[in-house]
Amino acid sequence: MTRFYLLSGALGGLLSVALGAFGAHALKAQLSERYLEVWGTATDYQLYHSLALVLVAVLSILFKDSRKLRWSARLFLTGIILFSGSLYILAITGISWLGAITPLGGVSLMLGWLFLAIFSVTEISD
Repeated sequence: MTRFYLLSGALGGLLSVALGAFGAHALKAQLSERYLEVWGTATDYQLYHSLALVLVAVLSILFKDSRKLRWSARLFLTGIILFSGSLYILAITGISWLGAITPLGGVSLMLGWLFLAIFSVTEISD
């Protein structure tokens, strides 16, 4: 688990920076202001949650058997794919029904944070 989620977080961070630069330079003349903002939101959330994924992977080194950390990582990865992925596609294509997928990704991200919070109060002792 640790290696997969650490690698996913690291590659997600790399990809978010690359896609942010791509949006700022290559897409600037192609997309409207609104869709450039959508693209920016996708890259921001991908970067934040890629870092969260790295954090969970590092924590899982210390807490190898934590089901809560496993769920947190799964939910962060799912959320990145659904939330940021749907926004990237929306920005490029303008297909508005993709907006229905984005909240599912947002809920997944929130649940990832919730599982991390539950882990912090149930499995870490002072």
